Amino acid sequence: MKKTTSILLAISYLACVPLFSQEESKAKEKIKKGWSFGAIPVVAYDSDIGFKYGGLVNFYDYGDGSKYPKYDQSIYLEWSRTTKGSGINQLTYDTEKLIPGIRMLAEVSYLTEKALDFYGFNGYNAYYNASFEDKEDALYKSRMFYRMDRSMLRLKSDFIGKLPFDNLKWFGGLEYYNNKIDSVDIRNLNEGKDDADKLPLNGGLYRDFVRWGIITPDQADGGNTTLFKLGAIYDTRDNEPNPMKGIWTELQFLAAPGFLSNDYGYTRFALTHRQYFTLAPKVLNLVYRVSYQAKLSGNMPFYMLPFVFNSTPQLTRDGLGGAKTMRGILRNRIVGEDFVYGNAEIRWKVFRTVVLNQNFYIALAGFADAGMVTGKYELPAVTDPDAIAWLAQSKKEKMHISYGAGVHFALNDNFIVTVDYGLAADKRDGDSGMYIGLNFLF
Repeated sequence: MKKTTSILLAISYLACVPLFSQEESKAKEKIKKGWSFGAIPVVAYDSDIGFKYGGLVNFYDYGDGSKYPKYDQSIYLEWSRTTKGSGINQLTYDTEKLIPGIRMLAEVSYLTEKALDFYGFNGYNAYYNASFEDKEDALYKSRMFYRMDRSMLRLKSDFIGKLPFDNLKWFGGLEYYNNKIDSVDIRNLNEGKDDADKLPLNGGLYRDFVRWGIITPDQADGGNTTLFKLGAIYDTRDNEPNPMKGIWTELQFLAAPGFLSNDYGYTRFALTHRQYFTLAPKVLNLVYRVSYQAKLSGNMPFYMLPFVFNSTPQLTRDGLGGAKTMRGILRNRIVGEDFVYGNAEIRWKVFRTVVLNQNFYIALAGFADAGMVTGKYELPAVTDPDAIAWLAQSKKEKMHISYGAGVHFALNDNFIVTVDYGLAADKRDGDSGMYIGLNFLF
């Protein structure tokens, strides 16, 4: 509750900043040249994953400034750890200078998650009971019941080039994933805790799914996946970090062919449309995004289901729910072979100035997010009575909805620190979530 109150008070205070400050500072805005950067520390605490520490930095090269706020290239670095073993090691390089006429984004990430959300498959077909995680409830099982352990190496290279048509571009790329999956290491999490605070020694829902045969033995420990990507993009946006007008529509096809030593072969596609409307020039805009992603052929392993694919410069994300897709809804709550989701936001730049020769603005936002599974992940037949009883508790899938507000702090139009707070409309999707990160949602 304290976090909620603090965010709402901050938003209320910023909303009182007079709009005339925007007009006063227009003439003072600096055209950036050469290299610039923004950096913030990473500091957080969670009783189950421990103290999180580290930092991130984003470097931008604006060249001669003729394209500002568009940059020629950027380098993003993040290194963070927790005292219980989770970590982010990420490097991305986004450039239009390395290959003339081609935009390239390369990523190297090694991500460890000691308590990654896992609720099963197919949205509301996956039974969720918050009481299982509430130590004060008679139905309590464990705070880690809906969690699993995942270590993932991800290598990525994307390329975008122009086609001989206005605003139309081709898109291609390659992504490699090595997923290692296990149940949560409860003994490690219990280390140093009093007996009254220790977690029960059970494997949670993930281990139950393995034991019941819902997750088959050949997938239970994870595996390797290499994806080819090919598509087209139509882009008329006036500004990439926070467009005031224009559209972005992309269609991409993804293939994981067996000859690349993939554990499973399959194809799928992703169609995403974003549109931006100016309500007040340079101050207020309305934006929305809608995406449909589905399997075309083959068999997908369960560990590749919870990913949402985007083209450069946005990164591939975990599944529906959480900071980058549906704020306020539990991360990976909505997982299936086919899904649709959408977001709508109103963004208001309430303050703009120049600080220490750096352009700076503050924007407020109100949003609504929605999504659902449209094509089920087919589960194998089970005979275990516990599995049959668990699956019998599933409900009919329908739209999952969340809503909330955010505040954004932008340095030189590109380095944007975001604080979003979202509420789930249905308790089966969780309660609420606060997210501190970089950039607008889209």
